[in-house]
Amino acid sequence: MKIIGPWTFALLSTATLLAPADAQDKAQEKDVFNYVAQQKAGKDVKKIVFIADAGTHGGKGNHEFKAGAIYMARTLNAQYPNCHAVVHLNTRWPKDLSHADCVIVLLNHGGKAADDKAVQEAMARGAGFMAIHYGVEVNKGKQGANFHKWMGGYFEAHWSVNPFWVPKFDKIPEHETTRGVKPFSVNDEWYYHMRFVDDMKGVTPILSAVPDLKTVRWDGKNSSSHGGNEAVYEAVKAGKAQHMAWAFVRPDGGRGFGFTGYHNYDNLKNDSFRTLLLNAAAWTAKLEVPANGIPTKTPTVQELDKVYEEGLRMLK
Repeated sequence: MKIIGPWTFALLSTATLLAPADAQDKAQEKDVFNYVAQQKAGKDVKKIVFIADAGTHGGKGNHEFKAGAIYMARTLNAQYPNCHAVVHLNTRWPKDLSHADCVIVLLNHGGKAADDKAVQEAMARGAGFMAIHYGVEVNKGKQGANFHKWMGGYFEAHWSVNPFWVPKFDKIPEHETTRGVKPFSVNDEWYYHMRFVDDMKGVTPILSAVPDLKTVRWDGKNSSSHGGNEAVYEAVKAGKAQHMAWAFVRPDGGRGFGFTGYHNYDNLKNDSFRTLLLNAAAWTAKLEVPANGIPTKTPTVQELDKVYEEGLRMLK
């Protein structure tokens, strides 16, 4: 008997309900809430585990991590026959990740992921790790050391900053994750001045820009945990490019990816923003990224609202 989250049946679309029985079975088998089916999938299937924060950070449209995880997981499942992605809430944290090929966190602080034994064990055997937005922030010390090992960098309080601004990503490097990604610019809470591993060893910057000095928000005297400090002020004043997304290859061949944007849910309507997120998830799981990137159509407001409502139903 397949075990599926209680909200799943209520979320089946009319098209699915009218589809042949075998098609319905296949859709349910690969549903983003069918955890048992994912665990039972064959070794040839890449198993991606999203962990999304149950909470938000402001009103609707801010830190919609549940909706973003659902959207990404469903898209990956539709794109890849050899992929099964599922979505867990952080309040129902998965205890067993022994099957996971990749763990992707969208959290209001990544500390729990850094400390979690199951995540640590998955990373030790080479699983990929990706953190999005607030999920890239952990505490300096053991948590930061783990994120260094897993994805090459993290947001460190009193070193990194978190302003809302509009960087111009006008030079996109060649990398598997940037296939189909064109220069773009969107307003978001783009964290920067990450604490990277020494000499950036294993790190490939993906989204880089030089911020306006005003985004540092430093008073010239006191260091702020998130708003500004002398080190970041001097770096930006000197015109040093800051990296808002990066790929990382670990010595054991495992992959990591950090993406500091995605405070604003609406940014999924930007084709390059969305394509990069999806490509990065696939790459981190060691799936082949198509030559032109993972193809998707630009979601409408109504479509994003539908996924948003689905995310709310996860809380029941």
